[in-house]
Amino acid sequence: MPGNERIPVTAGNLFKELAQDIAPVPDLPASISFIHPCTHHFNGETRMKILGINGSPKGEKSQTRRLVLSVLEGARKVGADVMFVDCCDLEIKYCRACGTCYVKGECIHDDDMPALLEKMLDADGIVLGSPVYINSVTAQLKTVLDRMSDSIHCQSFTGKYGCAVSTAGGSMADEVADYMNQVLLNLGATTVGKVGVLLGADPGAIVPAEKQAKELGRKLAEAVKTGWKDPAQAKVQAERRGYFKYLVSANKDNWTHEYEHYKTMGWL
Repeated sequence: MPGNERIPVTAGNLFKELAQDIAPVPDLPASISFIHPCTHHFNGETRMKILGINGSPKGEKSQTRRLVLSVLEGARKVGADVMFVDCCDLEIKYCRACGTCYVKGECIHDDDMPALLEKMLDADGIVLGSPVYINSVTAQLKTVLDRMSDSIHCQSFTGKYGCAVSTAGGSMADEVADYMNQVLLNLGATTVGKVGVLLGADPGAIVPAEKQAKELGRKLAEAVKTGWKDPAQAKVQAERRGYFKYLVSANKDNWTHEYEHYKTMGWL
């Protein structure tokens, strides 16, 4: 936005073990950065891609950011390309529930969401992170999620994997991480776990939580590598796809984009 200068993400001490340098992704604002990978290969050919999204507005002072970066570090160490996003640095407008995305597959807003969504769709794994704000995620991350109703209808994260991390002063960190994982599942992804930590009475708890987050990142990358399946989640995914197949088919004359998507995927 004119007059609204975005602050680029800088490496800082947290990236020392991840990569030698960081470069901006050309088609996104400077607040989205790519962490150059190690030389491991996924299935001998292409590298897996893991995207971490931090919903905290506190920038480099964010404890949630530390956890998201730790997940990415764990994933990178077992061969993943990793990308980090501070969504609070992006211009993401509120969903207006107009339904244009159901019809055309695009949004009426001209902002950073399409570019962010493109990176999400290109990733094999998604990490969502948020501090607890009144028993939920931050408004900034919720705004991103609210813009993804078309992706939920289309089950656009089918075949992807995800996890969640959350921090809180006194309570609800686990519950908010569960919520973010539920969103990923609703999008079609398979989730591999969470890290929730309470820091109000013990700020030092972030240190062992970072270790847990690194292990969670390793688990996420291994799930991508092996194509891990969870029968319980697969059942939910099948039920959700069946429901949205019915919903999209019932509105096929209006929701032309979504109906064509289901035809292309062979889900009708």
